[in-house]
Amino acid sequence: MAALVFIVDTLFSLYLVVLLLRLLLQWTRADFRNPLARSLLQLTNPLIVPLRRMLPSAGPIDSASVVAILVLLAVKLLLLGLLGSAGAPSSLGFAQLFAIHLLRLVLHTYFYCLLLYAASSFVAPGTYLPARSLLANVCEPVLRPIRRLIPAINGLDLSPLWALIAIQALLLLLH
Repeated sequence: MAALVFIVDTLFSLYLVVLLLRLLLQWTRADFRNPLARSLLQLTNPLIVPLRRMLPSAGPIDSASVVAILVLLAVKLLLLGLLGSAGAPSSLGFAQLFAIHLLRLVLHTYFYCLLLYAASSFVAPGTYLPARSLLANVCEPVLRPIRRLIPAINGLDLSPLWALIAIQALLLLLH
């Protein structure tokens, strides 16, 4: 049974990250001609396109993507609760569990995006990398305020390090 719980948790989590990345890239107005962005669209279109017909966008936020993330996370939590034989939690317990898992999903996604973004700066600096372009779209809105507070030291930008430390601290608080 533990293997089934692991598989369900992993598959739902991976698809939720892909959906969240799609939402973040839409929110930051990323270039969707990028091959990696097109791949994200193709992976998520079977779920998003039918929802988009029913739910109009609300400004820069794609409401179909938001609803898909929320519903998929709720299904994941209910399914894991049933598979783990814990049963369905109370409404208040489920809402609290849902909020914590949603925050953890966003924080983990940003953590790994920032980590990859910082690591990619050491790979072929000064050249165009499609992954680095998408990561820049996701990470720069987070790093910009940190750079205003803590400028680069002798050309060394430590803002990703401070962002990673802050995200880890928030994740520790959520436990």
